[in-house]
Amino acid sequence: MELREQISDALKQAMRDKDRSRLSTLRLISAAIKDRDIALRAEGGDGGDVGVGSDGILMILGKMVKQRQESARAYEEGGRLELAEKERSEITVIEDFLPRQLDDAETSAAVEAAIAKTGAESIRDMGKVMGALKERYTGQMDFGTVGPMVKAKLG
Repeated sequence: MELREQISDALKQAMRDKDRSRLSTLRLISAAIKDRDIALRAEGGDGGDVGVGSDGILMILGKMVKQRQESARAYEEGGRLELAEKERSEITVIEDFLPRQLDDAETSAAVEAAIAKTGAESIRDMGKVMGALKERYTGQMDFGTVGPMVKAKLG
C-alpha cells in the first residue's frame, strides 16, 4: 500500500476511534502533504498532476519529526513539560509511517558502502556520496549527523 493511502486510512481509523491526539497529528501530516502537492502544481511539471510521491512524503515526515524534536527540547528548557510531552506524542504518530531508523553501526556501514560505490576519494566528492545515501536511505537516517561522518571519512 502506498504511503499516502496508509496515512489516509490511519486518519479514517482515528476518526472512528475518536482518538483526538492521533487525529490532530494525522491531520497535520495530511495538510503538510497537501501543501507540497499545491506547491508542485504551482511549479508545474515534475509530477504536479499526481502530487508528491512516497519519497517526498518521507522527507516531509522526517522534517516534521525534526521540528517536533527541536520544539520538545525548547519546551523542556523552558519548563513546559506538558507541551514537550505533546510534541513527543506527535513524533510517535509520525514515526509510525517512517521506515526503521538505522543504528550507528548500520549508518557507518551505509556510509562506507556509498563511498565505495561512488568512488569518492576526497571531500570534493561529498556531494556524490550524500546523493547516493539520500537516494537509498531517505527516511532511514538523519542526514544532519551523516554529513559530518562522511566528511570525516573523506577528509
